[in-house]
Formats: sequence, C-alpha cells, structure tokens
Amino acid sequence: MKSILVLNGPNLNLLGTRQPEVYGSTTLAEVEAMCRDTAETLGISLALEQSNHEGALVDFIHDAKGVHGGIVLNAGAYTHTSIALMDAIASVELPTVELHLSNVHAREPFRHVSYISKVALGVICGFGPAGYPMAIRALAERLEGPA
Repeated sequence: MKSILVLNGPNLNLLGTRQPEVYGSTTLAEVEAMCRDTAETLGISLALEQSNHEGALVDFIHDAKGVHGGIVLNAGAYTHTSIALMDAIASVELPTVELHLSNVHAREPFRHVSYISKVALGVICGFGPAGYPMAIRALAERLEGPA
C-alpha cells in the first residue's frame, strides 16, 4: 500500500507558538504542507491527523490497518507514557517511524524513555520539521520493498 498516515499527538496543534526555542516557529499547518509536498513528489497517498487525546490516537492507529502501509508518529509526551499506543502499533503490525522535533536524548531524563521505539521501525529526532519529510521518505522506501 502506497499510503502513509502521519499522526501527531498532544500539543502539536500549538506548533509555532509553543516553546519556539525548543520546537521552532514552524506551524502544524506548515509541517502538514511539507508532508503533502513530500508525498506528492514520491507519488504516495498521505493522511494527516492530530489529537491531544490518547484514545483518539489509538483509534487512528487501529483505523490505519488495511488503509495505510505505514505510520509516521510524533506521539509527543505520550511517547514516554503510553503503553496503549505501543500496544496499538504492535497490534496493527504496520511499520511505524517514531518522530520528534527536538533531540529527546539531549533533554530531561524522562524523555529518554520511549514505549513507541520498542515497536517502531526506526526513530528520527532532533531535526525539527525537516524530520517529517525524512520519515516519509524512509517509510516510503521501506514500503516499496526491494528494487
């Protein structure tokens, strides 16, 4: 399936205004436009979702099965707390790229723990909004399979 779900978690709706010294000044709408441009260049379909609610994120992951070939997930703070998101990803068996705008390993110790990475194909962090096109390209390449 040449379709990817880009899923953003809590507080990412505030991009551009929330702690710009950490997360930058790019808005979620601008990130989504970058994602659409990348998908168009690659010739793949893309769905974009954001929620501040853990259960809604779980529902988006469940609904992705049979519709999308993979998921790019910026789970925000749920990365460090949500066994439910980890279980949802494991349950749908879709390749998932964990994404963070900041370098979580250079921040507070509690951010060094990720439940998502335990079931993720890979992790991209610290590249700001440029991480989204990186994640989409990497996932699209994986979905394409061997040349």
